[in-house]
Amino acid sequence: MISFARSVRSTFVLQVVALIFAPWARPQAAPGVTDTEIVIGSCSALEGPSKFLGTETVTGASAYLDSVNESGGVNGRKVRLVTSDDSYDPAKTQVCFDKLMSEKVFALAFFVGTPTAVKYVPLAEGDKIPLVGLFTGAQTLYQPLRHWVINVRASYFDETREQIDGLWTTLGYHKIGVIYPDDPFGAAVLEGVKTALKAHGAEPVAAASYTRQTTNVGAAIDSVRAASPDAVVMVGPSNTVAPILKQSHAKGWKPLFSTVSFVGTDELISEAGADAEGVVITQVVQPYYLTDFKAVQLYRRALQKYYPGVTANFVSLEGFVDAVVLVEGLKRAGKDLTREGLIHGIESIHDLDIGLGAQLKVDYSSKDHKGFDHVVPTVIRGGRAVPFTDWSMVEAK
Repeated sequence: MISFARSVRSTFVLQVVALIFAPWARPQAAPGVTDTEIVIGSCSALEGPSKFLGTETVTGASAYLDSVNESGGVNGRKVRLVTSDDSYDPAKTQVCFDKLMSEKVFALAFFVGTPTAVKYVPLAEGDKIPLVGLFTGAQTLYQPLRHWVINVRASYFDETREQIDGLWTTLGYHKIGVIYPDDPFGAAVLEGVKTALKAHGAEPVAAASYTRQTTNVGAAIDSVRAASPDAVVMVGPSNTVAPILKQSHAKGWKPLFSTVSFVGTDELISEAGADAEGVVITQVVQPYYLTDFKAVQLYRRALQKYYPGVTANFVSLEGFVDAVVLVEGLKRAGKDLTREGLIHGIESIHDLDIGLGAQLKVDYSSKDHKGFDHVVPTVIRGGRAVPFTDWSMVEAK
């Protein structure tokens, strides 16, 4: 009888202990994750002179997320995107980041710009929150490896290497100048040009900066023009690069101009008009009108369905592709979703064909957080960015 009583008491005690410690024994849900949704936060230029880049990046990403949600979401959860504006202004980054943290987002994605990214990266690292898909190719995001930062696009070093090698080797243009904004974005592309030229035993014949986000580019143009370069790499968003083209041509100066994908190709064509003709732009995704590519087909269908009034363009296609990578990582992270699990999920993506062609397969590892290594060179012809593989088809005006 005594033995039975003791047994009952022991069982009761064990049950009480189990009830007390049960909440701590269960896996704790990550911030921004419930049984029904995953919350992702985005800071980008939704207002201001560079709002085209921010709004289009978010639109492209949202189009893919909408299609995923309509199909049931990710492992039974819908993905909800919370967006906030930083106007491509480094001074607004802390406020934008804090706003997303107050929303208790699970991860960050679809950010725009180098000057802002260099502010966000240490914040994300400090809070150990994944940051996936940034519309910038600054080398500081790629090297050294940043555990919490996942890049999708090729780097500015990849873009400038393609440009310099084509100009130097195929066209024989050995005098290269650079016009760039006096900010981290300009510095990043300038460093890429210098690195690419160093491989040929050369350096820029001239490099001049202008005040970022302004059209005060006259002095920089005159400085670089004085060195008589064969080609000039322009750096900036469309609202600053278009004035460089217009003012240069108005002065009768027409070297071969090139620029990187951040410019916003379609916006540049719109703003520069005929002055954009012949400009070389390296792209980090395939042209959005080449529907032979499966990813482009999916993008255009999603855009038409969820944002029927929006015109397809390079920027929103890149946002769409960023969202594809994010969702693939979420799927691989599994039902018991954690921030570390998302990073490991993306790191497990190897040589994945997402429908952009053999050269643009997505590949990651624990030692490499850059999805793409290749770029697609294009030249503006008749108001459209036309891809090419032979640099000999590119000639100065």
